Amino acid sequence: MKSITIEGQLRTESGKKATRQLRSQKMVPGVIYGGSQEINFYAPATAFKDIVYTPEFMLANVIIGGNSYRCILKDLQFHKVSDLLLHVDFLELVDNKKVIATLPLNFIGVPAGVKAGGKLVLKMKSVKVKTLPKYLKEHIDVNIEKLELNENIRVQDIPAENMEVLNSPRIPIASVTLTRQLKQEEAVAPKAAAAPAAAAPAADAKK
Repeated sequence: MKSITIEGQLRTESGKKATRQLRSQKMVPGVIYGGSQEINFYAPATAFKDIVYTPEFMLANVIIGGNSYRCILKDLQFHKVSDLLLHVDFLELVDNKKVIATLPLNFIGVPAGVKAGGKLVLKMKSVKVKTLPKYLKEHIDVNIEKLELNENIRVQDIPAENMEVLNSPRIPIASVTLTRQLKQEEAVAPKAAAAPAAAAPAADAKK
């Protein structure tokens, strides 16, 4: 699994004044929780770029005062106007303690319904799971090759071994719908089939 290293400094002062001073120096305050103790720290805003501005799921090795903490990103706070990163929350991974994480879905293959002229509609890009840290992965693979026209793949169909998927099981994650052209062709087909049948009585009447 991909991971990044973030080197930070332990925060010795708290409060709004200290926080404003950090941000004026282009530093972002953060917290690590979930382990034996809560750790407040700060690091340059650029240090968080690769884990914040990506749809990928990855681990973060946060190094503070010579100690390394294996974490996952849990929450972010942005400025409402400038959209600058204001605060970062990390959850420390403990081997025997289950965590809740949001994992991306990786759809594999071309659906049979698309080959028949339909259109693939992806309705969910990620799911929330509960699992032990050792089972975390970059994404969950979902094979959609057998997906036919007007069919759905639902949350309950996701192959999530050693994980508990927390989303509602009946929610569709992908479907194949009829394209406009295919709908038109299906509408024309019954009319074309009915035309010879309608002509037959007329021919009998002439006889």
